[in-house]
Amino acid sequence: MPKSFIVDSGPLAALLDPREEHHIWARETLSRQPLPWITCDSVVSEAFFLLHPPHALALDQLLRQGHLRLLFDLRNELAQVLVLRAKYATVPMSLADACLVRMTEILPDPVLITTDSDFKIYRRHSRQVVPCLMP
Repeated sequence: MPKSFIVDSGPLAALLDPREEHHIWARETLSRQPLPWITCDSVVSEAFFLLHPPHALALDQLLRQGHLRLLFDLRNELAQVLVLRAKYATVPMSLADACLVRMTEILPDPVLITTDSDFKIYRRHSRQVVPCLMP
């Protein structure tokens, strides 16, 4: 069983906003994953951008209650993240996507929960498929 459930902004927004296209999928998928789910600052920023009140307040609650934890230090991983962004510049790769790929490289037994099909293109450690759960 995976040890690290990494969550992207798309599933977070879909979980918290019933109007989102993948709401049911996100609710069912995330409810089956043990807490805490992990992510990075860039993903939280994207999720807040995607959500409108009162749904953004629900994201506040996930963070306050420790159900969603920030476990990535961009300061220490910046060089590797920038290498990923340069490698996938034609996709293009966002900062959040690069951070998530890097998280799959450094966390034990990772699975990324995402709605972003670009993760079918990205590779971890240059050649390995990024393990994902997608709708």
